[in-house]
Amino acid sequence: MVARGLRALRGALRGAAGSGGRRLSTRPARVPAADYQDAIRTLNTLQTNASYLEQVKRERGDPRAQLEAMRGFLERSGLQVEDLDRLNIIHVTGTKGKGSACAFTERILRGYGLRTGFYSSPHLVQVRERIRINGQPLSKELFSKYFWLVYRRLRGTKDESQANMPAYFRFLTIMAFHVFLQEKVDLAVVEVGIGGAFDCTNIIRAPVVCGVSSLGIDHTSILGDTVEKIAWQKGGIFKPGVPAFTVPQPEQPLEVLRDRARECGCPLYLCPELDAFEAGTRVLELGLAGSHQRSNAALALQLSRTWLQRRGYEAGTDVLQDVLPGAELSAQRSVPLAPTFCPSDAMIQGLRDTEWPGRTQVLPHGPVTWYIDGAHTTSSIQACVRWFRQAALNEDKPQDGSEVRVLLFNATGDRDTAALLKLLLPCHFDYAVFCPNFTEVSVAANSDQQNFNVTLENALTRCVENQKTWTRLMEEKGGPWLPAPLEVGGLLQPDPLRGALLLVPPAERPLNSTSLVFPCISHALQWITQGRDPHLPLPASKVGAHPHPVATSGAVLLQEAAAIRVLVTGSLHLVGGVLKLLDPTLSQ
Repeated sequence: MVARGLRALRGALRGAAGSGGRRLSTRPARVPAADYQDAIRTLNTLQTNASYLEQVKRERGDPRAQLEAMRGFLERSGLQVEDLDRLNIIHVTGTKGKGSACAFTERILRGYGLRTGFYSSPHLVQVRERIRINGQPLSKELFSKYFWLVYRRLRGTKDESQANMPAYFRFLTIMAFHVFLQEKVDLAVVEVGIGGAFDCTNIIRAPVVCGVSSLGIDHTSILGDTVEKIAWQKGGIFKPGVPAFTVPQPEQPLEVLRDRARECGCPLYLCPELDAFEAGTRVLELGLAGSHQRSNAALALQLSRTWLQRRGYEAGTDVLQDVLPGAELSAQRSVPLAPTFCPSDAMIQGLRDTEWPGRTQVLPHGPVTWYIDGAHTTSSIQACVRWFRQAALNEDKPQDGSEVRVLLFNATGDRDTAALLKLLLPCHFDYAVFCPNFTEVSVAANSDQQNFNVTLENALTRCVENQKTWTRLMEEKGGPWLPAPLEVGGLLQPDPLRGALLLVPPAERPLNSTSLVFPCISHALQWITQGRDPHLPLPASKVGAHPHPVATSGAVLLQEAAAIRVLVTGSLHLVGGVLKLLDPTLSQ
């Protein structure tokens, strides 16, 4: 029945997408004319490179071979590992908050008049967001220039012994190094992709300083199923004689980090809480909302200050004192505590001016307010819930009290979505909406957000499983809603007159369900907003009503509510798709 339902679903979606669909191929791409969209399409072929998949199988038993392979790709592109020493790198890893810590650090150092490079992942809307110069994504022209430079060099050095091309993330990492060197940045902030020890960014041999943000459980199939195993992987970026800083961690993973640091002769220090920098009545204002950002900001202060000291930049005698020799080791700590200092004006301004889209971001759009936070681990979801509840409480309540709360959620990979959804229950959502990370049913015209490693069927099945989980959690909670069991078969209810697709369960009592599944982000947003978001372009055909009773009754509530508060969380790819639709300028 499941297979039959998915076959019907696939056929209906093909019909809805029209003839613009594109078959995926793993055949080597030809080298096309060097424009941006051609570059992105060619880059996407590296997601499913057949020879790379074979290489992964060979390397799985020997992770060190991954770094050797990366070194080979770098050399084929025209660089030596030693060339990276000129980039004055700040290397940052962690489970949650590492991107935010990098964003704080980059913004602080840019405030000193330094030319900064910043390499991060994933991107939200466009691939070029991953490589930034002075805080701005690489222009389409520069992206195309460096993409084809690196791609042609690697393609031109293929032979029988080197018949492969680097995979997507490896390629972009190599390209970022080329960009930063040729664009002559003063420093590069480099965020680790996954883990640390065997991440392809770890071919960096001589960073100026390293950082570790908060640790937790994520990517267990790659990094291990305990926080101690994950800490071992993260500590793999430590280098002899290179100072490293970590935010407060649970005792056991902190001890693993300490041992990893000692093994390689890396001086590791614990960041004081941000409170310690707020002397007297001064309160440090952060550009990123949420109490959990305070530890990321504290890490950024230590990383930026140490970088300035080690590179001899003057920033005032009250700032550039010796940090490391004065570190204190108490009986309660296995890692010495770095001393506090008086942040410079540039540091204070940098923390305040930091922007990092898709993380604790609020977008007020008329009666609809969007709360957007890409959180996909238990600890980050907990932080997201605290932030959302506080942010929603601070909003003015409608005088008539008619407020509707909606959750828009998706998660990918090996994450325990049941645990994540359970943590979201205290937010008291009126509706939970699930959809894949596809902006539209057909992604052929959106090369930046194509993912060849996930099929539509798998993505939709995952959404239905999430809906089932939410239904079960609501039943266990004992609320007023008693949803009926769901089945995958017979999901699709197309409405050709309105142009929207709604996935619904063949339940006998559908009005008892408070959750819906849509096949793409666009259709989900159309239902949630009911045409009331002035920033969201209306579809060519009206989607105000749906043939399913839950969607119809919910639409009435959404149309009449004085305020609609929508939390978008889970996958950063979902967040990116939502931002792309809510702010079309991000695609320009």
